[in-house]
Amino acid sequence: QVQLVESGGGLVQPGGSLTLACTASVSGLSTSAVGWYRQAPGTQRELVAHISRTGTPNYADSVKGRFAISSDIVKNTVYLQMASLKPEDTAVYYCAASRQPLVTLGVDFWGQGTQVTVSS
Repeated sequence: QVQLVESGGGLVQPGGSLTLACTASVSGLSTSAVGWYRQAPGTQRELVAHISRTGTPNYADSVKGRFAISSDIVKNTVYLQMASLKPEDTAVYYCAASRQPLVTLGVDFWGQGTQVTVSS
């Protein structure tokens, strides 16, 4: 069983930056698709950014140009760098991993989530 542990959430002012990290308990990110989802109160969980098993990044339109996803295979860690944050980015952010070529084809493992609050 793979465990994903997120860190880096917190309170940030609008326009600020934050970096989330997701560390896997076992090696294997190089053969997994990974991604970040978020869920705000009263809304459905949405995919924010993901990396295919071949290493291609993809982003939701709402975060393009502001967020960047990357992975460090040696550290078994996936990062989500967030800049120019807006109040509407406030949500619980979840890390996800899949044995499929894309997380959109099915998530096998979820992290516990980390809260990101953008407010002045």
